[in-house]
Amino acid sequence: MKFLFLIYHDEQTLDALADAEMQTLVDGALDYDEEIRRSGHYIVSNALQRVRTARTVRVRGGKVTTTDGPFAETKEQLGGFFLIEAKDIDEACAVAARFPPARIGTVEVRPVQELRHS
Repeated sequence: MKFLFLIYHDEQTLDALADAEMQTLVDGALDYDEEIRRSGHYIVSNALQRVRTARTVRVRGGKVTTTDGPFAETKEQLGGFFLIEAKDIDEACAVAARFPPARIGTVEVRPVQELRHS
């Protein structure tokens, strides 16, 4: 079964980290990436650029509007993701709990709904 880890963090908290602390966090995330590759859970992952680089697209009544920034104003922003394979949500949560940046952010674990064409 596939699970998506949505990695949320407060960008101000990240900005306040000393360079060495930030690099330690990045190194831990990259080590974790290798760990779940070796365990067979890994499918794909990536970090996202800061929310100031985002745009939100809406189509209403055939009209497209684009605005700068994320969809919602929140304290924590989506900063990255992992797509993994696990036997169930308990195993997926156990894998997510080992992600080092979870100690300063939040990891939402969500089962993937596989869509099928009619």
